[in-house]
Amino acid sequence: MAEKNNAAAGAVKTPWYARLFGFDPSVNKVRTEIIAGVTTFLTMAYILAVNPNIFSALAEKGMPTSAVFTATALAAIVGTLVMALYAKKPFGLAPGMGLNAFFVFTVCLAMGYSWQFALTAVFIEGLLFIILTLTNVRKMIVDAIPLGLKKAIGVGIGLYIAFIGLKNAGIVVSSEATSVALGNFADKAVLLALGTFLFTSLLVVLKVKGALLIGILVSTLVGIPLGVTHLAGVISAPPSVKPIFLQFEWSQVFSWNMLAVVITFLFIDMFDTIGTVVGVSEKSGMVDKDGNVEGISKILMADAVATVAGAAFGTSTTTTYIESASGVSEGGRTGLTAFVIAVCFGIALLFSPLFLAIPTAATGPILVIVGVMMTASVADIKWDDYSEAIPAFITMIMMPMAYSISEGIMLGMVTYVVINACSGKARKVSVSLWILAALFVARYIYMAVS
Repeated sequence: MAEKNNAAAGAVKTPWYARLFGFDPSVNKVRTEIIAGVTTFLTMAYILAVNPNIFSALAEKGMPTSAVFTATALAAIVGTLVMALYAKKPFGLAPGMGLNAFFVFTVCLAMGYSWQFALTAVFIEGLLFIILTLTNVRKMIVDAIPLGLKKAIGVGIGLYIAFIGLKNAGIVVSSEATSVALGNFADKAVLLALGTFLFTSLLVVLKVKGALLIGILVSTLVGIPLGVTHLAGVISAPPSVKPIFLQFEWSQVFSWNMLAVVITFLFIDMFDTIGTVVGVSEKSGMVDKDGNVEGISKILMADAVATVAGAAFGTSTTTTYIESASGVSEGGRTGLTAFVIAVCFGIALLFSPLFLAIPTAATGPILVIVGVMMTASVADIKWDDYSEAIPAFITMIMMPMAYSISEGIMLGMVTYVVINACSGKARKVSVSLWILAALFVARYIYMAVS
């Protein structure tokens, strides 16, 4: 009887958010999850400025840029809430970089389709993702990736986001002669970024809690007198999303053109998401001994639902963000982190001038430090076995070089199949991996001839 009473007492003491967000009070701390959520948001917040900027190229085609800002925030809120409440994982979602550029510059401008056509393709892609997730096809794809490549994905993403951070901060710039070069160290923004990197690195070395968040906030404040942080007000009502809400074009839904665009969105989104989830989960320890991600089906479902919602609001594919690694590095492990991210995006709708004032000089260096944190699993790759090492290296190096997580994964997997099949180690290659490699090769052939 006493045992039952103790059990009942324990049940009563269990916080409501423990059940809601997958929070374990004996392991997780509310303060840590909140800091992690805010940190991830601050490293993601640039999308609120960048996404409308990219879509401004479609203004002449009748797509209002201001409405895209609101659609971006709403897509992030809905997607991240699903991640928080359903998947109960610490990942933030928003319209994906690369996917938005493909939407605008390839589908609409280069191929000449309307933005309504492109939104319809994204919507269909999201529905297909839901079906693939319900039938566990997406989970099968994740599980088909060899353990060595899973380790390489995390390292590759670390290199990729470090490169993004260096470019965003102006520390590395484009060069016609050498592709990339050092930026102008006389530039105040670059100097602020370098100072932010060193200051935040010192906090990390000293194990200061919330080091990444402190680095972002201090850098933003220091940037005000330097003229790097530009405040253009504090509060502003969000623009109406009505002009682009549910603006689908069904006239070509069964055409080959629609199929080609949908499949392309599908490939890019699928492997960007898989790479992000595997890489960040590997870093946070949310994997089993075989490298399989815990709760992967629910994570992928949240991503699929977010894509459908994003298309309905009027923006490009919504996906899980690699910047989630910054919050995970701060200790975020549950859906409470994701919930905080969603709340921050909601606040950003009302205080957009304030949040958009955070300069890339403040967030870029943080991505570099997170990149360092994500490369630890490089030691787990079997470098003395070249049938494992070469595909792993291709996976890692091609992510920053091709500026694409998905390309790195696909090229790495094709390399893995070819090398092992031709060196008498075909038994290492699963049937699922053979099928995926064949699809990737077909994709590259299609790209070459089209």
